[in-house]
Amino acid sequence: MTIYRCQLELHDSLYFATREIGRLYETEPVIHNYALCYALGLVDSEVYSTTVPAEHSYRYFCPQQVPKYEEHLTPLNQQGIYITPARSINHTAILHTWKYANNNYHAEMHKTQKNIPSFGRAKEIAPESKFEFFAISQQPLTLPKWIRLGKWMSKAEVTVEPLENFKRSRGEFTCPYPLNPLDVMFTNHVISYDVVNMPPVSLIRNVHIQGEYYYWKKPQNLRIPVQMHYQFQGR
Repeated sequence: MTIYRCQLELHDSLYFATREIGRLYETEPVIHNYALCYALGLVDSEVYSTTVPAEHSYRYFCPQQVPKYEEHLTPLNQQGIYITPARSINHTAILHTWKYANNNYHAEMHKTQKNIPSFGRAKEIAPESKFEFFAISQQPLTLPKWIRLGKWMSKAEVTVEPLENFKRSRGEFTCPYPLNPLDVMFTNHVISYDVVNMPPVSLIRNVHIQGEYYYWKKPQNLRIPVQMHYQFQGR
């Protein structure tokens, strides 16, 4: 078992619509573990080419706007690889206003009672913001140094640090890192948590858990749950 502590530094502003409040589209400073799996190239790497059908690959072309999370991420369970969601170490937000151009002269316009907004605002995460997540693997894992994230395919740098001398124990503990509840609740007893509402599966953080965990005295008396793997609704 190898556990990596990974830091991610943005080199572009990061945007994805965590929530929509009227005309404001807000990016939560949390990165979903599904998104990280795609960004890190784990889904489309050649090692999975025998288990993921070609029509389910998103590397070059996406013929359908239908997510295939179960088909894409189940091979990671078979390989013993798990990526946790990423939390912000430090970040700042920036607000952009965008407008639709008036193109009435391009086509005949029919009268409508619909109120179609001509502008909106996007709250994005600014460059130089940093995030942190963990990669857990049964075998040594090589992650890319540069990845792209979000709606604008923003560039980000990944720094990887192997965590050594960890131990395994059981009991009650609190994990301050965001977790995917589907991946945790089947193997651990979750007592309390805060919800981070975001698609496709809302995350939880400040989680008080009864179960097995990995721990290190350094850094910061770290504890994360054991036996996290990708689970999907309806299974």
